[in-house]
Amino acid sequence: MKIAIGGFQHETNTFVPDTTGWVAFNIPGGWPPLTLGAAIIPVLAGRNLPAAGMIDEANAQAIPFEPLVWVQAEPGGMVERDAYEKIVALFLEGIAEKGPFDAILLDLHGAMVVEGIGDGEGDFLRRIRETVGPDVLIAASLDLHANVSQSMADNSDFMSAYRTYPHVDMAETGHRTAQVVFDMLRENKRFTKTLIQLPFLIPIPAQCTLSGPTKAIYEKLEGLELDNEVHLSFSPGFPPSDTADCGPTVLGYGAPGETERLAGVLAEVVQQAEQAYAQDEVLDEEAGVRLAMSLAETATRPVILVDTQDNPGAGGSGDTTGLIKSLVACQAKGAVVAVVFDPEIARLAHDRGTGATFTADIGGRGGPAGVTPLTDTFEVLALANGEFQGSGAFYAGSTVDFGPLALLRIADSKVDIVVGSRRSQAGTQAIFRHLGVDPNAFKIIGLKSSVHFRADFQAIAERILVVKSPGYNTADPAELPYQRIRPGVRWKPVATA
Repeated sequence: MKIAIGGFQHETNTFVPDTTGWVAFNIPGGWPPLTLGAAIIPVLAGRNLPAAGMIDEANAQAIPFEPLVWVQAEPGGMVERDAYEKIVALFLEGIAEKGPFDAILLDLHGAMVVEGIGDGEGDFLRRIRETVGPDVLIAASLDLHANVSQSMADNSDFMSAYRTYPHVDMAETGHRTAQVVFDMLRENKRFTKTLIQLPFLIPIPAQCTLSGPTKAIYEKLEGLELDNEVHLSFSPGFPPSDTADCGPTVLGYGAPGETERLAGVLAEVVQQAEQAYAQDEVLDEEAGVRLAMSLAETATRPVILVDTQDNPGAGGSGDTTGLIKSLVACQAKGAVVAVVFDPEIARLAHDRGTGATFTADIGGRGGPAGVTPLTDTFEVLALANGEFQGSGAFYAGSTVDFGPLALLRIADSKVDIVVGSRRSQAGTQAIFRHLGVDPNAFKIIGLKSSVHFRADFQAIAERILVVKSPGYNTADPAELPYQRIRPGVRWKPVATA
């Protein structure tokens, strides 16, 4: 065997007006920037990423492989055509120079949208297939939030999606995908494959696999696999994507007849959960803050406020100020919000130094209409360079790079802000510890995230409250102005009898 391994990830929020260009794929953050060839191996080593799992599995089975390209950009607006074409060209050049291959293993997202193309992964897989021909196996790991298209299924031989949200099983999914492909090659086997697209949308906060209907669905999936010779995936989808393929899907691979039947069984379980998904609680901003303050009076651990609509991990600008302003207006004490994306203010804080005070406008530059900066006087409490080892299972083994970080206190209040220089979600306690503070010391912690933070913060939380403050990651799909979604898909739940 000779295998090619590569990764190309972007989660596209089509409701974000700014596009994602070439520069965005070359900036470090929670994950490494564009990396080519043999350099991929040390850069991804030990990280919770699918390509790292694929590489480890190839090494464990002593299977020769060639690393091609690994690239990702922080979730955001539509991928610019020029950037997409440059990255595709790098893959095709690598295949031509290092091939021929028996299989291509790809670490993909499944919700990339490209200017002038639409379905990014469908087009990418089609072009890989046209390059390598019909006999080379093409397989991919997918994000749990993939909006899986028929083109993706048609132009690949096997795909497997994450099964946890927070995504603590990314490397595991890479291992699983590689194992299946290596077995397919040894046995000269191909699967019958089936794709079922479900007719309703699932809000992102409700997709958490730690409880609720999603947890039960994955338990059913694993039970079906255990009792039958079938490979199944369930992707709840990425709702802020105005595309024909937006929504949850079930994928099945196995023998003819049984594959379709078992995928149908799983799809019916998902369908039956529609009403349960619609009942996930998201609080109005002020109501969430006041409840957090009330709980904090007697709590022995921090109360966490989740600023889900400004989650950079789903396309949020990371710099909206609504939650901060509400904490100040309600006179919250012992509160902190992380991470506000504002490189200018982070640089100013570093120039002034710890203990300095300054008056400035923070945030409010990149969010939706009506979002404004926070104008106040701030004291610099702590500074750090922003490069540190992540903690928690999501960032396991990863060095993250937020750029220069600053912990600021708003004058005449008990509300602090962590300001960062790179747009990335607050998914690890290490952000605070890197600044020399213990997150457990706060009564209220506001996090610009949706679910990934739970991998590190849930264990220290007295209570977790999801709040709805303005931002591009709209929590309720019913509030989004879809134009391109396929007919018959509901973004409002059907009425109960």
